[in-house]
Amino acid sequence: MGDEELHQLIRGCVKQDRKCQKMLYKAFYGFSMGICLRYANNREEAAEVMNQGFLKVFTHIDRFDLDRPFKAWLGRIMMNVSIDYYRANLKMAYTDDLDKAEHLTDGQLVDRNLNYEDLLRMVQQLPQAYRTVFNLFAVDGYSHEEIAEMLNISTGTSKSNLHKARQKLKLMVLKAEEAANNNSNYNRGMGYNPIVAMVGNDIRNAFYNNGIRR
Repeated sequence: MGDEELHQLIRGCVKQDRKCQKMLYKAFYGFSMGICLRYANNREEAAEVMNQGFLKVFTHIDRFDLDRPFKAWLGRIMMNVSIDYYRANLKMAYTDDLDKAEHLTDGQLVDRNLNYEDLLRMVQQLPQAYRTVFNLFAVDGYSHEEIAEMLNISTGTSKSNLHKARQKLKLMVLKAEEAANNNSNYNRGMGYNPIVAMVGNDIRNAFYNNGIRR
């Protein structure tokens, strides 16, 4: 979609033109869903959050500056709505001694051999507190200090949850690779080579290529 066409849609949305709203929704559905999926437990929850995001978009689109990138503005709204949903629905209970987390290092992320869909599925299996911090730090690029302010937690809590998220992801990767290798060995004995959906050494840098921070 070119800038002029996009600007026409935006102007129509400012006038609350239903057709323009529908066209804008369809044009940016995939982009918006991709953001919400990273924070949500499943696709249904992501769709609910995304629709809340689009409601905010259409409510406040008259404030959008046409000289700014629309995707950046839209993406920020979707991320904020995801975080609002997190804060409203999560019963957060951090029971560890988190002061020691101040000295944790981020270490090496374990996702460099996974494609986007595989890693997204694993990230969605993380506890919501871990998943939210992981997304904000590793994907969206916020500092622990910024995350602490956004989520009303300490920087130690943020570091601790990032560390635990990465440890859990590492275990998921190892289990997936082990299962894939076992499946591959079995099928070689059967005389054919299957296409394995998740083999760490064969899948390339998914979140890394999508802007993940290590």
